[in-house]
Amino acid sequence: MVGRRRTEPVRQGAFFVALTTTHSFSKPTRASVTLLAGLGVEGDVHAGETIRHQFRMTYEPDLPNLRQVHLMHEELFDELALKGYDVSAGQLGENITTRGVDLLGLPTGALLHLGDRAVLEVTGLRNPCSKINDFRPGLLGEVFALDPVSGEFTFKSGIMAVVRQGGTVRPHDPVEVELPPLPHHPLERV
Repeated sequence: MVGRRRTEPVRQGAFFVALTTTHSFSKPTRASVTLLAGLGVEGDVHAGETIRHQFRMTYEPDLPNLRQVHLMHEELFDELALKGYDVSAGQLGENITTRGVDLLGLPTGALLHLGDRAVLEVTGLRNPCSKINDFRPGLLGEVFALDPVSGEFTFKSGIMAVVRQGGTVRPHDPVEVELPPLPHHPLERV
């Protein structure tokens, strides 16, 4: 079992969990999801040891699946609502929606302890796709932007992780963050 080291308050949580068995954009929320070590969310179309992303499977089918679980911070929905976009849990394709966890600020390799026993390892940022604009016109520009000063891209559409230890995750389960040893490496697109 991976050791636990609490670095942020336990009040944080996985507020919604979702999965879908088909390559559809949104994922319906569920009463629980089961995480399978080395695979992802049981029954989810993106679960597997190798890439399951619909587009990337066509040209990189044998690469390891670093996108087994998609997490998104619910605070993004609050930000989008201020700009006139109505978005809720699962609608942007995430498996786990959190509140109070600075997902985008985590380093690569951070461990997320969810519920009683599940452990995810953060692999990188979700690279948002143009299908976001099919869901809500103009939304891609709100979750993916080029900083005119630095020239750097900002990705706000969540993070990706792999399952290191399986378990069941339910809405409102606690999420504990375990940071990797220093030096920390910022998240990059996966």
